[in-house]
Amino acid sequence: MMTMTTTRRRTTTITMTMMMMMMTLMMMITTMTTITMLLVIVTIMLLLLLMTMLLLMMRWRRRSRTRTRTTTTTTTMMMMMMMMTMMMTMMMTMMMMMMMMMMMMMMMIMMMMMMMMMIMMR
Repeated sequence: MMTMTTTRRRTTTITMTMMMMMMTLMMMITTMTTITMLLVIVTIMLLLLLMTMLLLMMRWRRRSRTRTRTTTTTTTMMMMMMMMTMMMTMMMTMMMMMMMMMMMMMMMIMMMMMMMMMIMMR
């Protein structure tokens, strides 16, 4: 009876830990996906803004050639800003991916350890 109870306890604890791990993994995946989606949306919006600005600048140039310098400077500044934002978003996405990979690796290691413990206990 005692042996049965102990084994049952061990199995329950293992199952509980497994469930917890799975839950955490799911949460991580969901959060990462949401963040990535948001970043993608932001990047698209920025690109659209850039395109519109460029079009406007082109029109300005066509209309008046007196303000060429100002328009060019503004366009360059906007381009630089957009590039910086894009780079930042890309970096953020990369970081998120790296974090996700690291977490996955950690989870795998934990699972392996748990398996080893199970074997040892037996």
